[in-house]
Amino acid sequence: MRLWDKGGNVDEAMLRFTARDDWALDRALLPHDLRASRAHVRGLARAGVMESADAEALDAALAELEIEAREGRFAPSAEDEDGHTAIESALVARLGDVGKRVHLGRSRNDQVLVALRLYEKEALTDVAELALLAARSLAELAQRTMLVPMPGFTHLQRAVPSSLGLWAGSFADGLADAARAALDARGLCDRSPLGAAAGFGVNLPLDRGGVASDLGFADVAWNPLASQTSRGLLEAQVLSAAWLAAAVVRRFAWDLSLFATTEFGFATLAPELTTGSSIMPNKRNPDVVELLRASCSVVQGALMEVMSIVALPSGYHRDLQLTKAPLMRGLDEVRSALALMPKVVAGTTFDEARLAASVDVGCFATDRAVDLARSGVAFRDAYRTIAADLAGGVGLDAGASLRARVSPGAPGDPRLAELLRRLDALAAEASASPG
Repeated sequence: MRLWDKGGNVDEAMLRFTARDDWALDRALLPHDLRASRAHVRGLARAGVMESADAEALDAALAELEIEAREGRFAPSAEDEDGHTAIESALVARLGDVGKRVHLGRSRNDQVLVALRLYEKEALTDVAELALLAARSLAELAQRTMLVPMPGFTHLQRAVPSSLGLWAGSFADGLADAARAALDARGLCDRSPLGAAAGFGVNLPLDRGGVASDLGFADVAWNPLASQTSRGLLEAQVLSAAWLAAAVVRRFAWDLSLFATTEFGFATLAPELTTGSSIMPNKRNPDVVELLRASCSVVQGALMEVMSIVALPSGYHRDLQLTKAPLMRGLDEVRSALALMPKVVAGTTFDEARLAASVDVGCFATDRAVDLARSGVAFRDAYRTIAADLAGGVGLDAGASLRARVSPGAPGDPRLAELLRRLDALAAEASASPG
């Protein structure tokens, strides 16, 4: 029996259209749904609205289902419509009428919300930790190569002397920002919605605080309507954090795809990170880099999909079911992309001689203008003087330029220790996830 079934005939085409693949998506939520159901029945017993014997029987049966789910012996099927029905049906099959008591004081609305919040907290911890692992691999590259010259580009044109380390460090810093965003989004998800029911509370003295603590939430989303209407809105915030990580990966992949071309010749991917052509024997293709670049589009598409769905009035609307698939798709995509990043960084070799040789005479113009201004010439006059004599930089040394670039954060004073401390602090925060 479906949880909402009141008897009578139901159109099968309507059922297929409304259920869709929700039952399959709920397989990812099943461990969280079971865990939350256990906390719920324990809370009902503490509130005195369920006999202790019934709560203990339900808790024991749910614990068995957790084991079976981990072992692959219990999962929602298409006949169940969703994971909630699968759980309740399994309880009724084992416990008879006692199994029917599990839904007291809750709705499918807060049941799916609490499973989603637990899933999101776990996924965002993954995103933060994976982003930090990728950031550390790039920070290590930055430490080794901070004084390896290469052109700095603006508008895809050579601009000033830069360094391979500064380039690598920029991605480490960006991924630290992405980890920060993931942890902030995790904080938004760290309030328990269980007990909101359909969005209006119930006429029972539920122990919402105790259930939230049992599940490892930092707090309770007390207003039931605000809790209910957060669905979709918080999913957009979660995907926004995922997008930030994916956007940093995209920029890295864009640069690397250019650097690995014959025309640039700055970088070479390890053979095991490339694929071949089905027709051209000479080709080794950077498919992994190109798909890392495309990952951001997948996450962005998921974000836009969710944002377009949540343009709704107050209360629950079935439209919100359709936010589940893009949420999971976006989180799976960013986690897969981030997990590959350290391997791609380690598997790329850089042609340091070619990088340095690409720093042409024009790249020194800004350094020359600054040096002239330090002698007392107004900067704008120095700028124009150097612009009229760009060839005057012949013979200047890119390595010396980098060492002289001592503004804090620049190659001459890169402040990588601060970056590493930041990564350590974020890693500690990520590992301290409640629940």
